[in-house]
Amino acid sequence: MSVASPILIVPGLRDEMPDHWQSHYEREIGGCVTVPRIHGDKLPCAAWVELLDRTIESMKAPPILVAHSAGAMMVAHWAKRHRRAVRGALLATPADLETPMPKGYPAMDVLRSHGWLPIPREKLPFPSIVAASEDDPLASFERVRGFAADWGSAFVNVGPVGHLNPAAGFGPWPQAHGLVRTLEQLAAA
Repeated sequence: MSVASPILIVPGLRDEMPDHWQSHYEREIGGCVTVPRIHGDKLPCAAWVELLDRTIESMKAPPILVAHSAGAMMVAHWAKRHRRAVRGALLATPADLETPMPKGYPAMDVLRSHGWLPIPREKLPFPSIVAASEDDPLASFERVRGFAADWGSAFVNVGPVGHLNPAAGFGPWPQAHGLVRTLEQLAAA
């Protein structure tokens, strides 16, 4: 499968997971670029935003961003600070960093001190789709619906898929292909 626009994968804060849907998507599409992962202290939001900006700048044409979890929040923070051209963004199961996370995730005071809070609520300057899970342990369905409304994003209920990661049983997520094609159509309109 291929798409006309370049694809930039924007992962969350976790280490690379070969069985994550973004990894499968990247292998299925081919030719994708991925924002490099930060090694060491992964929490500073500003470092991720600058890395995302440099990666977009290095691309030959404006990409479609394919983001997951904290990667969706990176996109929101990036869009607030930068104005490089992107064709659109798929923001899958954004993590609600303003609500206490389950054990094993950073506390809100840690996220605040690293620049993640507050979550930007400005309308995104490009077409976007927020894909929300009905039972995401990292964000309530209604909170994600609110993010989508604030960002001016189309909102898609992808069902009870947990956090759409290997722990929730994903591997491949074929629906991503159709959502990216929809973004290409929105960008062309």
